[in-house]
Amino acid sequence: MILIQGCKENHRSDKKTDKDIGFAILNTYSHDINSFTEGLFFYDNKIYESTGSPNDMPNAKSVIGILDLRSGLLNVKVELDKDFYFGEGIAKCKDKIYQLTYKNRKGFIYDFNTFEKKGNFTFESKEGWGLTSINDTLLIMSDGTNQLTFLDPKNLKVEKKIEVFENDVAVVNLNELEFVNGFIYANIYTTCRVVKIDVKSGLVVGSIDFNSLCYEALTKFSGAQELNGIAYNKDKDTFFITGKMWPSIYEVKLN
Repeated sequence: MILIQGCKENHRSDKKTDKDIGFAILNTYSHDINSFTEGLFFYDNKIYESTGSPNDMPNAKSVIGILDLRSGLLNVKVELDKDFYFGEGIAKCKDKIYQLTYKNRKGFIYDFNTFEKKGNFTFESKEGWGLTSINDTLLIMSDGTNQLTFLDPKNLKVEKKIEVFENDVAVVNLNELEFVNGFIYANIYTTCRVVKIDVKSGLVVGSIDFNSLCYEALTKFSGAQELNGIAYNKDKDTFFITGKMWPSIYEVKLN
């Protein structure tokens, strides 16, 4: 089992800063403990999820599907051959879904409505991690460093790159992403922390401590692993939060 850093009480800090953002849990839904979550987004009252497939987890698959919040099961629409690909982040941009893979430097494009494969692309980064889109105009991907890469969805060429810093320190392990109203929310891999990043400057302007959710996930299922799933419902101004092999997905309201 992978240690989720900061989930034990003696690892937590009570020191608060002006960047700290609180949250309230509005709803708790079911999530499949076999889903090794890598990407999440919300559209038209549905949650779309992508998963990865570690070699030491025979039940894990690299798929894209629509999450049933009552059962926690995915209605699988796309499955990659796990002998060749490890599925990573996904994002909707106009009428397509874009998917990254981990170490192949390759991504896939699907029709949003039918999930028919429409093409593939390559990217410069050594690894693919998280993916989100800016209002159907640009894609933003993370690669495990402190760098975010902006891609033109029409040709998948790099438009620009920004580096993420907090108090003059590079913020590495940027993972699952969500763009909301001029800011990028990014999960910091192996932690229970999500940072709010100014999309223009790359500076961290806020931080959300989800230790309590990580701890609850572990108490419900000892195999729960890292926090890794952020989806935004703009109609209700709420976020869906989950993690790899978590038994629950939480709908929260940020303060």
